Amino acid sequence: MTEAYIYDAARTPRGKGRPDGSLHEVTSVALSARLLNAVKERNGLEGHAVEDVIWGNVTQVKEQGGCLARSAVLESDLDESIPGLAINRFCASGMEAVNLAANQVKGGAGQAYIAGGVEMMGRVAMGSDGAAIAVDPSLTFKTYFVPQGISADIIATEYGFSREDADSLAVESQRRAAIAWDEDRFARSIVPVRDQNGLTILDRDEYMRPGTTLEDLAKLKASFKEMGETMPGFDKVAMLKYPHLGRIEHIHHAGNSSGIVDGAAAVLIGNEEFGKAYGLKPRARIRATAKIGTDPTIMLTGPVPVTEKILKDSGMAISDIDLFEVNEAFASVVLRFMQAFQVDPGVVNVNGGAIALGHPLGATGAIIIGTLLDELERQDKTVGLATLCIASGMGAATIIERV
Repeated sequence: MTEAYIYDAARTPRGKGRPDGSLHEVTSVALSARLLNAVKERNGLEGHAVEDVIWGNVTQVKEQGGCLARSAVLESDLDESIPGLAINRFCASGMEAVNLAANQVKGGAGQAYIAGGVEMMGRVAMGSDGAAIAVDPSLTFKTYFVPQGISADIIATEYGFSREDADSLAVESQRRAAIAWDEDRFARSIVPVRDQNGLTILDRDEYMRPGTTLEDLAKLKASFKEMGETMPGFDKVAMLKYPHLGRIEHIHHAGNSSGIVDGAAAVLIGNEEFGKAYGLKPRARIRATAKIGTDPTIMLTGPVPVTEKILKDSGMAISDIDLFEVNEAFASVVLRFMQAFQVDPGVVNVNGGAIALGHPLGATGAIIIGTLLDELERQDKTVGLATLCIASGMGAATIIERV
């Protein structure tokens, strides 16, 4: 089977996902198009250079509706002969775009793809698409649906993580992210966002809160306690499925959960012939991909079984992995991953994660693949694994290997 190589990985800085965020004036299509232009320019792409643009975005309504990927191609300077495919696997949409593109290349369906995603959470609110998993009683009753924050608290309760455990991880995420920016570790990937006059709108992740302490976080109220313990009483729903817990310990809040932000990311994937045609040197090969379905109530445990699956499928062991990127949707997700595999926290999310930097839903999967590649190169390591939990109970993972 043909190898699929990563030739480039780029992302925008992440802006606060609210009206006063720096990227609020930019639409999803415009931000995507600017990033596609950057990939085109950075790699000297011409004409029908890639088979397709596969683009993830989660809340596919309003300006993020339709086939956003095709709209972004038409808005960009890419040739109009290049089509676009918009996909949605919730929080793993950007990763699934990359994985799908890689597997298309491996299977011989085209020499190259641009894959990634976007989410402008300050312009198109999370949940505004009215997803059936959350609002259709015939489905919610069957799945014992609870909001993700409750699911994160169930994980903490089930696996014994305290509020201090979660807050400590959050403080460390902030510390690592600040160091990463201070040392320009993201320099290779970051594409500053500029307006039509060429003036810089944003050139640095703006959600970070450097200097956050355990004392600061201890003052925050648990975000999901009220919705769990009062009407509609999601704790009671969860206890129907997990009666052995006795009660749900609510430990998550805004400071140890992922930030709502705007952003986009792209990965250029191609075979060997594509690289030779454009004089590009591959940075890594995509060694394996995987996805899996999991319990839809606890919902966010997917990184564990999907990692088990991808390792088994590729004949590898956890010890074969040098670095990990585990999306910090909530602190308990990462804590559970490290507990399950007994991995050194020092090799997980080396440059901080979504708690410090934010989680632009459709883009994050592509972002963490790029971050992983940059860090493998910085440390001169070889193999990395990126994984995310996914709404409604799924997991996705990608293993990359430097070449």
